[in-house]
Amino acid sequence: MKNEKLKGIILAGGKATRLYPATLETCKQLLPVHDKPMVYYPLSTLMLAGIRDILIISTQKDIERFENLFEDGSQLGLNFSYQTQEKPRGLADAFRVGRNFIGDDRVCLVLGDNIIYGERLEYMLKKAARKRNGGTIFGYKVSNPTAYGVMEFDQSNRVLSVKEKPKKPKSEYAVIGLYFFDNDVVEIAKGVRPSKRKELEITSVINKYIKRGNLESILIGRGFAWLDTGTFKSLADASEYIRVLEERQNCKIGCVEEIAFELGYINERQLRKLAEPLKKSGYGEHLLRLLK
Repeated sequence: MKNEKLKGIILAGGKATRLYPATLETCKQLLPVHDKPMVYYPLSTLMLAGIRDILIISTQKDIERFENLFEDGSQLGLNFSYQTQEKPRGLADAFRVGRNFIGDDRVCLVLGDNIIYGERLEYMLKKAARKRNGGTIFGYKVSNPTAYGVMEFDQSNRVLSVKEKPKKPKSEYAVIGLYFFDNDVVEIAKGVRPSKRKELEITSVINKYIKRGNLESILIGRGFAWLDTGTFKSLADASEYIRVLEERQNCKIGCVEEIAFELGYINERQLRKLAEPLKKSGYGEHLLRLLK
């Protein structure tokens, strides 16, 4: 049945020049955020939404690194595919590059540098995942909305438009890098034209859904964290945030092995096999404690 399945795309391209020289020989999404590669966090978001078929889009230089890290995904009970993007052309290009992977299904796009954390996150993700038609975007209140795609609301809090990096923002709610769309997104993205920034803007896709009257928004409030990792300072801040939470609450954030186990994608034997090589770092010890 068309639109029955929901697939996931992690967009992990770009040059990350603001993180040079750290990203001269590796991509940003494989840099560590506290004790795990950055890409673990958006992957965990897709997993919590119930998504098991996942495409990673990256550069020709970096795609092999992701293949070495995740292989076919079966060790996590997932199914991974890989696709190269010749150069950064904007977020909407992910639906062009991934059109064969998407096929006739629905899709969730998450940016490879997005870290989202909160107590009710899984509930919100499942709500968006259940929507069969149209799209769902997530909004987060920020102090500097001119740096993001910003939502404009009517009196009923329905989204009227999304504008990329506006000089005069219509609200303080930025669209975070997490998008759920039905299969129509493939054709919509195909018709997107480059903006003044010479990019295929995700806002063009979003506004098309708004015009159709089938876009929903979920506003993330207090108690949630949406962390930026675009600069050395923000990357260090994100690592410290994760470290403090994990130590205070004796938990792991973005632990894909734990999520796979809790969701029943892998069994105890498979979890133990993943944990044993990681014991010296303490990460493996956490996984082994799940078996007790």
